[in-house]
Amino acid sequence: MATERTLSIIKPDATRRNLTGKINAKFEDAGLRIVAQKRIQLTKAQAGEFYKVHAERPFYDELCEFMASAPVVVQVLEGEGAIAKNREVMGATNPADAAEGTVRADFAESVGENSVHGSDAPDTAADEISFFFSGLELVG
Repeated sequence: MATERTLSIIKPDATRRNLTGKINAKFEDAGLRIVAQKRIQLTKAQAGEFYKVHAERPFYDELCEFMASAPVVVQVLEGEGAIAKNREVMGATNPADAAEGTVRADFAESVGENSVHGSDAPDTAADEISFFFSGLELVG
């Protein structure tokens, strides 16, 4: 399996509850390295641009409001099969369906406030990483 990079976002529900370190420990314990990281406050417009693939879905406005409601931690994770590994560590979108010990099983408050975001494919990861980081910020 190849070394990959993927975008990870620790969402407002988790940053409000000071869970950044606990969530990052799960990624690192799974063999992923954090090669870039910053805490930012998205505007609703920035969240809308990032999630534009969901613009036609009924949850889009609520998602953008939520993502702009408090700071988020955006980061780039690197490792063997990082995209799949990150998604495994995050768990199912619905925390009720998430495997025991995953981020969402342990920390998510609901389907909408599910603590983390992760890229779903190599092309998506590249686009999402470049949305938040310049090449100079990737220092793994």
